[in-house]
Amino acid sequence: MPSLTVAGARTRAAALSVHSYDVDLDLTQGERTFGSTTRIVFSAAEQSSWLDVKPDELVSVTLNGQPVDVAGLADGRLGLTGLRAENELVVVAKMLYSNDGEGLHRSVDAADGLTYLYAMSFLDAAPRFFACFDQPDLKAPYRMTVTTPTDWIVLGNGAATQVSPGRWELAETKPLSTYFVTLVAGPYHQILGEHDGIPLGLVSRQSLAEALDREAEDLFEVTGQAFDEFHRLFGYRYPFGEYHQAFVPEFNAGAMENPGCVTFRDQMVFRSTVTEGERSNRARTVVHEMAHQWFGDTVTMQWWNDLWLNESFAEYMAHRVATAATRYTDNWIDFGFMRKWWGLQADQRSSSHPVAADAVKDALASLDDFDGISYAKGAAVLKQLNAYLGDEVFLNGVKAHINANEFGNATFADLVAKWTEAGAVGLDAWAQNWLRTPGMDTITAERTATGIKLHRKAPAAHPADRPHQLTIGGYDESGQGVSVPVLLDADSVEVELDPSIAVVVPDAADDTWAKIRFDAQSLGKLSAVMPKIEDGVTRAVILNSLRDSTADAELDPRLAFDVVLAALPAETNDIAFSTMAGWATAVLGRYLPVEPYRARLAAVLTERLQSAPAGSSLQLAVARRVVAATDDVQLLNGWLAGDGVPDGLAVDAELRWVITLQLAALGAIDDAGIDAELARDASSEGAVHATRCRAALPTAEAKERAWAQISTDADIANYELYAACEGFWHHSQIELTAPYVDRYFAEIAGTEKLRSGWVVARTALLAFPIYAIDERVAELAAGLVADEDVPAGIRRAVGDHHDDLLRALAVRAAYPLG
Repeated sequence: MPSLTVAGARTRAAALSVHSYDVDLDLTQGERTFGSTTRIVFSAAEQSSWLDVKPDELVSVTLNGQPVDVAGLADGRLGLTGLRAENELVVVAKMLYSNDGEGLHRSVDAADGLTYLYAMSFLDAAPRFFACFDQPDLKAPYRMTVTTPTDWIVLGNGAATQVSPGRWELAETKPLSTYFVTLVAGPYHQILGEHDGIPLGLVSRQSLAEALDREAEDLFEVTGQAFDEFHRLFGYRYPFGEYHQAFVPEFNAGAMENPGCVTFRDQMVFRSTVTEGERSNRARTVVHEMAHQWFGDTVTMQWWNDLWLNESFAEYMAHRVATAATRYTDNWIDFGFMRKWWGLQADQRSSSHPVAADAVKDALASLDDFDGISYAKGAAVLKQLNAYLGDEVFLNGVKAHINANEFGNATFADLVAKWTEAGAVGLDAWAQNWLRTPGMDTITAERTATGIKLHRKAPAAHPADRPHQLTIGGYDESGQGVSVPVLLDADSVEVELDPSIAVVVPDAADDTWAKIRFDAQSLGKLSAVMPKIEDGVTRAVILNSLRDSTADAELDPRLAFDVVLAALPAETNDIAFSTMAGWATAVLGRYLPVEPYRARLAAVLTERLQSAPAGSSLQLAVARRVVAATDDVQLLNGWLAGDGVPDGLAVDAELRWVITLQLAALGAIDDAGIDAELARDASSEGAVHATRCRAALPTAEAKERAWAQISTDADIANYELYAACEGFWHHSQIELTAPYVDRYFAEIAGTEKLRSGWVVARTALLAFPIYAIDERVAELAAGLVADEDVPAGIRRAVGDHHDDLLRALAVRAAYPLG
């Protein structure tokens, strides 16, 4: 099905102005389809255009009272001719419920059999539940009416009122892009609140009611604190009326910023004990989606190439506002350890792209750029821009941008103009180097007789002149540090810092976007000094340098592994601990042989568990990593039975599944054992975990069953599909899964015929044979990427893995396993 091109969008935007949508949905027609009637009022400057609609059956279309031949529908588009200056279009359709997280998604909760719906319109999914002119720059107000079973509630972009049993009316909205239109309907558990005159709401499945009740205070508190801070920063009140946060099942993204009704994946309603880092991540997600209410929703990009600006801005503001306004203050530690690493990897692949790309890709291809560059790199660059401009100029430009473009569309150039009016100088050149040029500089430290010399080197493929405002840190043997601010605006800059100091860390405060490299003396001291450095952000900078230089085959992975193992016993931050231990686990079977490194890691983790404070967030983080690294079946079974469990550790539903997954991968449990665990946790979450565990079993039968789900099952729900992919490959099962390496490359492209949208590329990414590290697999991957008959999303996913595979091969060549 063709995706909308930027040229097509510009043509239609020049021809049409949409005045209003009235959407009426009937959700009582059965389990497969629902009724959708859309009335669109619009002006036209041309006599012809087209409508976007993707129905199961297009029942009728009427334009200005005259029927339109529905047989003209092709590939989701219906041509319209004979348009007048003012038009009314009425489209009646039967639409399919989806199971892939897009369109109107229908989910049945395994816990109680109750049915829940939510709509996801992002990118080009809106026509799967109402007829529309589907592009971001054709905004219009919406009114919606909905017929439901009488025991359901309804939420949407406008305030919902039940006007009679099972009949709901939603208030007219401000002008919205089609990709923001949502609906949440079902027997949801609802909690209402209020802050500063803004009505608030939370909903979840009934089976999560107890958990939502428990979490509501924290969610409302973060929401209220973030509203206050955004109002202070922007001087512009939230404009969309009520603010509901709906935690919905089987959601593909972390969340979606629909005005008035933000949708979140319902794993964020914690049914089991979680770490403080996970709570912090949820708070940031809440704040991220709130940032979009101004930047993205009130002012919307004109085309998808500026999607980065929505996401980069929300990412930056989420970390900034959560730190300033909420009790969660480890946000920049999380950014350094997790989000930044995601972006650093993306920016070094062949699929790297400018943060601010030109408007050349069609809508679907733009989804490929919805990555660590658009989020993490963009946020880091905006943080650097804030330092470059100063907070006053930065915020004044943003305020002017919002006020000038409220409820309309704007481009990055429009924002640059507002920053320039606010006092920014030389921003065009800055943007060219930082935002319109892909790749990153490498910053290294050289010890001289009198100090430190910082060197900056741009990648040869993407030359640029990027100024870096950063801090260089020097740390003695005890971990005590001194820092020096530096403007690195030349290829080399001298810094006054004692050259004999034990460890020199360029960009110690993680202020810029670059590859950081250590001098030989610092590398030799890291194992002793890193555990003593108190600043978690600096430890993230060190880890990222170790990870990146290892992946570049510039650093022996054994040395990096040793530094991480030395740091783990002293690490007290659960985010940092989980990330470091996770990397040490991930390199097994890729950069390093599984043994003896797995055993060494397991021993360090087991010892750290004994010293972790009972009942602490750190204890839970360590316990999870112990489970993932150990091959001690007796220990794992003992924990499931309640024997030998460390004091304070709750072996609750989620931790039980982590243990069961490891037992499955080790072949220490069978289908019957997994079924018994599912009987203990007969929830939708349990069903997904069970699918992952069954895929991990080291038997031919289990692998064939899981592969059938991945490659041929068109009806499997998205979360169970992802779980089958996640459980399939394991470093201890290379021989068993060897036949599926070739099958992946032969069959993965065909999954596009089974599924659509986000799930297609996501499946290709998760199902890739990550432990098959050899040249033949690299050749197979390269061949698939070069095949233009393969859908672009699949090619992008395979291409990213291909790049990672080439790096793994280079590491093995430089530092052979053994």
